[in-house]
Amino acid sequence: MPSPQVVRDVSFHLAAGRTLGIVGESGAGKSVLLRALIGLLPDGMRASGTVAFEGRDLLRLSEADMCRVRGARIGMIFQEPMSALNPARRVGEQIAEGIRWHRGVPAAAARAEALRLLERVRIPDAGRRIDAFPHELSGGQRQRVGIAIALATRPALLLADEPTTALDVTVQAEILDLFDELVAELGVALVIVSHDFGVIARIADDTLVMKDGARVEAGGTADVLRAPGHPYTQRLLAAMPRRAAVPRSSGVAPAEEAPLLQLRGITRDYPVGPTPLWGRREKLRALDGVDLDVPVGSIFGIVGESGSGKSTLARIAMALERPTAGRVQFAGEDLFALPERDLRLRRRQFQMVFQDPYGSLDPRVRIGRTIAEPLDLLPDVPHGAEREKLVAQTLESVGLKAEDARRFPHQFSGGQRQRIAIARAIITRPRLVIADEAVSALDVSVQAQILDLLRELRDSHGITIAFITHNLAVLQAIADHVAVMNRGRIVEAGPARAIFDAPREAYTRRLLAAQPVITAGGRGSRSIPPSPSLPAG
Repeated sequence: MPSPQVVRDVSFHLAAGRTLGIVGESGAGKSVLLRALIGLLPDGMRASGTVAFEGRDLLRLSEADMCRVRGARIGMIFQEPMSALNPARRVGEQIAEGIRWHRGVPAAAARAEALRLLERVRIPDAGRRIDAFPHELSGGQRQRVGIAIALATRPALLLADEPTTALDVTVQAEILDLFDELVAELGVALVIVSHDFGVIARIADDTLVMKDGARVEAGGTADVLRAPGHPYTQRLLAAMPRRAAVPRSSGVAPAEEAPLLQLRGITRDYPVGPTPLWGRREKLRALDGVDLDVPVGSIFGIVGESGSGKSTLARIAMALERPTAGRVQFAGEDLFALPERDLRLRRRQFQMVFQDPYGSLDPRVRIGRTIAEPLDLLPDVPHGAEREKLVAQTLESVGLKAEDARRFPHQFSGGQRQRIAIARAIITRPRLVIADEAVSALDVSVQAQILDLLRELRDSHGITIAFITHNLAVLQAIADHVAVMNRGRIVEAGPARAIFDAPREAYTRRLLAAQPVITAGGRGSRSIPPSPSLPAG
């Protein structure tokens, strides 16, 4: 019996100094296509056809020859930075490794080049971060390290698989500018996979749309976005969150009702650097006196740049991490004053969707069991057929199939894994869900489905949702209230419509200005000349 085709008969041509954007739903084969180009397919999967690069067919090279091409002439930026980085090695060493291996640069010079690259991809305090381990960086900072690794060897072709997914809008704008510089100044050819049509409109000369492993439409980006010819492309564009839509919630509690979640004076310090022979270790203040009230039945958005403290605040609100100072009250109870047993019982009332879906799922456990785990917190724990039915219903509610319960995490795409994480969080119908970048890995059509699901959970079941995202368009489409974070502080908070229509702070205005949007002029609001690189499809 022949093996199923994940990608079939996809063709494109890309000239030096041009950028190709690839879009399509999660599972469309975009990431598999990129991995096939550089010989990094999973075991049991093989590629056929021709990949002509610099006069050679990459599919016919030996592994030794491919190793001399991969990394040196072709750079790859992977979708999930935490799984792409070595957790046991400092990030500076990982960047310098490619420089030393492929360019023959001495260790000291390679470290200096690694530092320059960290600064170029806008890592704050790069001189200190160069010696950090991946787990000591935020998700967005880890993605920037991955970009630095890919750029380290000065490749001729750069393959970028969702390179800005984990980045806030201001850093995303800077990274897209950096890609533009590489393409314009060095003649680098860039292939970028993204579910964000705003990103594609901003950077891509040409666009290829994929569905179920096949190419359904291709052409100049302006033409594809302005007049999509295929119904699938039309549906993807229609699913994009609309900036004008700031909903008025029917589920928000009256103002006099006490907040479901209340944070007061939350401060969190982390020790950094080596322990001195005398005195105290230097401290990094991640949160600085944060006060926050999340109303009952609201969708409360939290936005800010990578490293601003959003995820740290979420972990503390979930009682997964103890603050240096301050108090967390859930439904009037101080969570950190509760005995461990009582805190465990309260956990059935609040759940979290983490930023990195692969890191939050046990790779050795089938997802049906993973999703069902929170059910053990319920007073009447369901078993047998009742438990399986709940798992099946929850999987279907997030756009997956009941039979997916028998599969393992590695058998799903990044976006599908995030849907699994959401299913696990909502299966107990908790009072509060904290979603940390819950839709950042999802294509626009599934993203729209998840946003509709979250609204339904709020409106039908009264679930309160704290929604952390760097995507302001998503926040505008779903949030009732918004808090803007910068450097560990809340700099602006209030009703969503007021924040987006009339922001008081210059920082908030800068975030709004950096959000990429589709314009009539196409790429970067500039007109796009007819494409010589990609035949119309």
